[in-house]
Amino acid sequence: MGEFHINREKTAFVSIDLQKGIVSRSTAPYSTRQVITNASSIAGAFRKSGMPVFLVRVSRSPDGKDALRPVADVPVPVQTLPPDYADIVPELGPKEGDFVITKRQWGAFYGTELDLEFRRRGITTMVLCGISTNIGVESTARFAFEYGYHQVFAEDAMAALSAEEHAATITKIFPRIGLVKKTEEILRAL
Repeated sequence: MGEFHINREKTAFVSIDLQKGIVSRSTAPYSTRQVITNASSIAGAFRKSGMPVFLVRVSRSPDGKDALRPVADVPVPVQTLPPDYADIVPELGPKEGDFVITKRQWGAFYGTELDLEFRRRGITTMVLCGISTNIGVESTARFAFEYGYHQVFAEDAMAALSAEEHAATITKIFPRIGLVKKTEEILRAL
């Protein structure tokens, strides 16, 4: 493999669920504070370089009828969400020129305009981060892989509910569909 670099003309930054209702949870192996700090550093570098920043959040429609209710061994309870649940953390944005994508399920591609926005801008690669590594980030990454996008995973700008869940995705899934890098490596490549 050659030296790692990022094509500024064809790469976007995508953060998954770095919003008030999600970052209040305890995460591992990195704290939400570490994830937000690293994601904000990458987003800032992208903005400074004139590269697109996509901030993805998860929310339900006001009537809540779009909440998924699968038959599952461990169903997710449908709860009343606080009014600021879907607000992007202020350290991250949104800033002028950022794109805010609202999803209604785990992944950021299904049922959103993310793929359309990428294609209209000639984006072929995304730098991906967020919470939770093995849920929202991995679901987005799997769709991106199937759509043919190149991916760079900011390993220390994502976390899960446990270190084991994070490690499973980082070591078993992401190396098969993209490049796993630390924030500093990504910043140097810009």
